[in-house]
Amino acid sequence: MNKKLLISGAVLGILGIILGAFAAHGLKELISEASLQSFETGVRYQMYHAFLLLILGSMHSIPKKSKKSIYILTVVGVLFFSGSIYGLSTNALTPVNFNKIALVTPLGGLLLIGSWVILLINFLKLKADN
Repeated sequence: MNKKLLISGAVLGILGIILGAFAAHGLKELISEASLQSFETGVRYQMYHAFLLLILGSMHSIPKKSKKSIYILTVVGVLFFSGSIYGLSTNALTPVNFNKIALVTPLGGLLLIGSWVILLINFLKLKADN
């Protein structure tokens, strides 16, 4: 499980950097400032959760079952949240109408929140250091 978390975190991080650079250099002249800011929000949240997976994969105090739940919620949450923001932000550039998936964005956000709640619960269960 730890290897999967670390690899997924690294992949999300790599893609986040690529998408961030693409936004800064390739999209700047093609979409509105508001759309660019939205796209950058998607990148930012993707990067936050890449770090979460990297940290979680390095921890030994969280049970495997919880790590698996956090992993699934995080990956699906990033796909829904950031992915839908990427589509909605670049809607004017494609023939696909991403407005139909706009409700996926808050669902992705709820999944991301859920991953953090599971992490918090596990932290609360830890025995205090002496």
